[in-house]
Amino acid sequence: MDTKTYTYDGNGVTITWDQKRCIHARACVDGLPSVFDPERRPWIDPEHADPDAVEEVVMQCPTGALHLRRAGTNPETPPAENRISLFPNGPLLVHGDVELVGPDGEQVLTDTRVALCRCGRSGNKPLCDGSHDEGFEDDGTITVDRLSTSDDSPGEALRIRVTDGGPLMIEGPVTIEGTSDQTCSGNAGALCRCGASDTKPFCDGSHATVDREAL
Repeated sequence: MDTKTYTYDGNGVTITWDQKRCIHARACVDGLPSVFDPERRPWIDPEHADPDAVEEVVMQCPTGALHLRRAGTNPETPPAENRISLFPNGPLLVHGDVELVGPDGEQVLTDTRVALCRCGRSGNKPLCDGSHDEGFEDDGTITVDRLSTSDDSPGEALRIRVTDGGPLMIEGPVTIEGTSDQTCSGNAGALCRCGASDTKPFCDGSHATVDREAL
């Protein structure tokens, strides 16, 4: 997983932007164009708005590419409930007390906002890099519920474990939201990350038939 982070200071806040995690969702540009202007260099200038307004918009970044500190502290705390939203024709948008773990058990990332690839095309797996725009199609409807309840849950945190050549394993309490108001809840399950499953967002074993580069 690659990172490329830039820092912008001003007006009592420090904004960090990880270019590798940005998929141009435009929540920042549309929410506060005086601060976030892609036609300007530098494109982020926190001097142009009240710190409270800047903080509010930064927290809307769905991928965690943007973060903010005030007076050296991070004001962002994990939400009360872990949630995964299915972005139409796009990634899994994770919001919660999130820990991303690699196949070797090593911690890859901790955050409150993460966008995970589910098309199999990202060049920065397991994170989304916007490659779903090349033709991935899934409207985000939940057709089956394959979340279960396990006694092995690590607690209130949501651990997402990337398996070697396989799915994303859910370990911890979460609610998954579809695009048509469907939800399912549990603390254990396997989510497709190759893009080939017929039971999206859940894995159906199709990763065994796809190119390893999709994993």
